Amino acid sequence: MPASTLTALAAGKSPALDTGDTAWLLAATALVLLMTPGLALFYGGMVRTKSVLNMLMMSFVSIALVTVVWLVAGYSLAFGDDAFAGLIGGLAHAGMAGIGPGSVTGTVPTFLFTTFQLTFAIITAALISGSVADRTKFGAWLVFVPVWALLVYVPVAHWVWGPGGWIGQRLGTLDFAGGLVVEIASGASGLALCLVIGPRIGFKKDAMRPHNLPMVLMGAGLLWFGWLGFNGGSAFAANGLAAASLLNTLVAGCTGLLGWLFVEQVRDGHPTTFGAASGAVAGLVAITPACGVVGVVGAAAVGLVAGVVCSYAVAWKFKLNYDDSLDVVGVHFVGGVVGTVLIGLFATKTMTGSSAKEGLFYGGGPGQLGKQLLAVAAVAAYTFLVTYGIGKAIDKLMGLRASAEDEMTGLDQTAHAETAYDHGVLGHGAPLPVPVSGKVAP
Repeated sequence: MPASTLTALAAGKSPALDTGDTAWLLAATALVLLMTPGLALFYGGMVRTKSVLNMLMMSFVSIALVTVVWLVAGYSLAFGDDAFAGLIGGLAHAGMAGIGPGSVTGTVPTFLFTTFQLTFAIITAALISGSVADRTKFGAWLVFVPVWALLVYVPVAHWVWGPGGWIGQRLGTLDFAGGLVVEIASGASGLALCLVIGPRIGFKKDAMRPHNLPMVLMGAGLLWFGWLGFNGGSAFAANGLAAASLLNTLVAGCTGLLGWLFVEQVRDGHPTTFGAASGAVAGLVAITPACGVVGVVGAAAVGLVAGVVCSYAVAWKFKLNYDDSLDVVGVHFVGGVVGTVLIGLFATKTMTGSSAKEGLFYGGGPGQLGKQLLAVAAVAAYTFLVTYGIGKAIDKLMGLRASAEDEMTGLDQTAHAETAYDHGVLGHGAPLPVPVSGKVAP
């Protein structure tokens, strides 16, 4: 929530609706929602052919599950008035009670503010699916997502963005659009869940290459497109801050892409399309917390550092023996840490509006850097431990992992009775004509 809005509410002022701000946030909300189908394509292209539809479904079903949780209690607990020491909000708005078409948050309708924040919660939950791709029971995922959203995402969102939240309002950590709430939370949770579920059959032995690189690039393109609303919309106004955030997002995506390709060229002798997609996403991840607090030079540096560091971080799973299938840890967790920490170096008064919130490279002392580091440690520890507990509980109650037979066959057929590419399988589509004596049978 914008600081100006919190100040106005604390002073008892009634904020006035602005139609320009509302129009921009309506568009930004649609862009952010599009990111989850984009993520589905990005992840779907990265898995093997036998689990493509399952991967798509894990993202799409997250939209429905998180929406229900958010409207029932999630929004109120995350953005309602603080109920306990900056840790959680109250239930005054459970079921959207007390909110109507005339309700305003900042300068936009509260219903719109609620929906915009909902789209963030949706994609954060969907991101986790990449760490356990190819081997998770779909039924277990249906249980995990709403429980995780309520116990992990909601409290962290309140800490960072909610009224009186201990990280954002009391500690003074800067997270413009979700380095802590989205990237580090999903990355640490992904690590916890893949440790609970264990590695895929054939991990470190069999080739598990992306089956459809054009799909990966299409997904990355949709993510990049949606990210402009993700970060630009987080200004909650159609103003210069939104424009600066949008530009910084574009810049960091570009330098992240170039940084990753540079590493590939030096290390492997050839830049790859998969590297281009991954590098762009790494840069976008890192700029997410910083886009509204650093200048263009800072954005370029953040993206470049993330592209280089994440290109090496994705290989850690082979050395440390955790099977993060689609590199949620290597890209989202590591990229989120890079962007959040570098705020302590590159934040500038021009963007933050306060000399007390400047980075070390722009005349500020080490104070802001310390705040960023403390917040990273707190969010990473909380999300990892609680997610690990949720995963263990689900595994004990109903089993988290698909059977070895289902995993080998592929979750598309065993979980959904469908296949992404074959025709005439399990009753889907008419059978192909069969040649008979040199002719085609009717």
